[in-house]
Amino acid sequence: MSLILLLTQQMCLYLVIVYLVSKTPLFKVFAETATRLPHKVFIYLIFSSFCIMATYFGEQTSDAIANTRAMGAVLGGLLGGPITGFLVGLTGGLHRYSMGGFTDLACAISTIVEGLGAGIVSYYLKKSGRGELIYTPRLVFLVTFVAELLQMSIILLVAQPFDEAWQLVEQIAVPMLLINSIGAALFMSMVLDQKAMFDKLSSTFSTKALKIAERSVGMLAKGFDQHSSTQVAQIIIEETNVAAVAITDREKLLAFIGSGAEHHVPGTLISSKLTQDAIENNCVMFADGVDMSYGCSISAQCGLGSCLVIPLRCDSEVIGTIKMYELKNKIFLNINRTLGEGIARLLSNQILFGRFEQQQSLLTQAELKLLQAQINPHFLFNALNTIAAIIKRDPLKARKLIQELSQFLRINLKRTTGLVTLADELEHIHSYLTIEKARFGDNMNVNIAIPEAYLNFKLPAFTLQPIIENAVKHGTSQMFSAGEITLTGKLSGDTLLLEVCDNAGLYQPEGRKVGNEERHEEGLGMNLVHKRIQNQFGTEFGLDVDCQPGECTRVSIQLPYKEGIE
Repeated sequence: MSLILLLTQQMCLYLVIVYLVSKTPLFKVFAETATRLPHKVFIYLIFSSFCIMATYFGEQTSDAIANTRAMGAVLGGLLGGPITGFLVGLTGGLHRYSMGGFTDLACAISTIVEGLGAGIVSYYLKKSGRGELIYTPRLVFLVTFVAELLQMSIILLVAQPFDEAWQLVEQIAVPMLLINSIGAALFMSMVLDQKAMFDKLSSTFSTKALKIAERSVGMLAKGFDQHSSTQVAQIIIEETNVAAVAITDREKLLAFIGSGAEHHVPGTLISSKLTQDAIENNCVMFADGVDMSYGCSISAQCGLGSCLVIPLRCDSEVIGTIKMYELKNKIFLNINRTLGEGIARLLSNQILFGRFEQQQSLLTQAELKLLQAQINPHFLFNALNTIAAIIKRDPLKARKLIQELSQFLRINLKRTTGLVTLADELEHIHSYLTIEKARFGDNMNVNIAIPEAYLNFKLPAFTLQPIIENAVKHGTSQMFSAGEITLTGKLSGDTLLLEVCDNAGLYQPEGRKVGNEERHEEGLGMNLVHKRIQNQFGTEFGLDVDCQPGECTRVSIQLPYKEGIE
């Protein structure tokens, strides 16, 4: 019982030391499964020291030493792998052998076996994809218990005389089996807690990702090219503090910032097999330099030692990659891996949004061109005929009409997909109506009653023109009596209501036949105006058509007044 208490005291001393070390950045090495040579050396030094301290502080028993040396050997093997475990065991074993006693050789051999055996277990678990089990206290307890059983067996086989060896094993077996196993499990429990804390720290990537999002918002939306990619890569390296950041499309390097920039030149074709695999297989590729080797495909003198490659996706299509690097002597932290994947999703969404906006812009431009193409042929043909008819009897009026036609076409050609003021829109339809009134004479009257307060209101270009033309072409022009068109504007709550009313009442829904002709063009123009208003302001706005056959057709346009006023 006294031996158990003495070994427990020794174990508690180690755990206090471990707890103090856990508060330093050095302890994070224990929480990483993929360790490099510098970290393996660190693990070797720490656990070799544990072995030596355990031997020094051990309890002399029958010319032997009861101790907790097995803790150091087993933990060194589990965390460092077979070679590290063997070296920890060898160092601890040689130290024990140097202290003499009839169990010196047996203890030296058993310590080596314990370190190597634990390292083999670690290697097997990592290779089978179960590396996280290394941090399971139950497994550590079991491995240490089996290792101590082996030590007792080796003492019985090697130590002479056998009777003394047997007597010693009877005395120390239970205390050493229990204390070493419990101590190793407690140590790993502390490592597991620290690992959980490090993993929780990965939640800080949200803050960094938001910071990156704030600084890079809209950059890739404007275009996925070398200029925008370089700007984003610079922001990412400043926020993550990795050694280097690269961004590629599917074929070439777009940007590279950080260590190795002198030989990773933007514009060169992708030569990295890692990057090619990430693009082709649409998966994250991680070469930590240990479990998966990494070597620069351009320069053998490159100081980069690990690389994380994350595909940039637009919908399900891989359009490029973002790559984060660390130097050969620096570990690639899990937080950087998590952050990298978050950044990739962020940039992918930016690119997707940019493509969506571009497609929307192209669609809007196409719709506008369609409206322009629909207006020009019909109107131009009729306008030229009207001018030709007037030019001999009234040259001054014909000259004025030509100026109005020129003004109309100039505005028509200069119109963009953006917003224009209501005053500009009225100027456009004024030129149109001047020519149409010259064509129909007293058979067409136009009344525009829009308060001056609304003239600075902004609305999509070509909102009124197609509706006014429909009122003329498919309304008043079909009448034998005088046609009247009225354009009014009024405020209804927060909604500006524009109304175009004709006294023909001949509106037909899209696709309905009038004689042998289907009224597709009218419906097309109205639908495009309605769709563009809704795209700009929302689905609660747009066009309403009310037709009383033979009496009037009223087209109501609802627009948000506050959004249209600067």
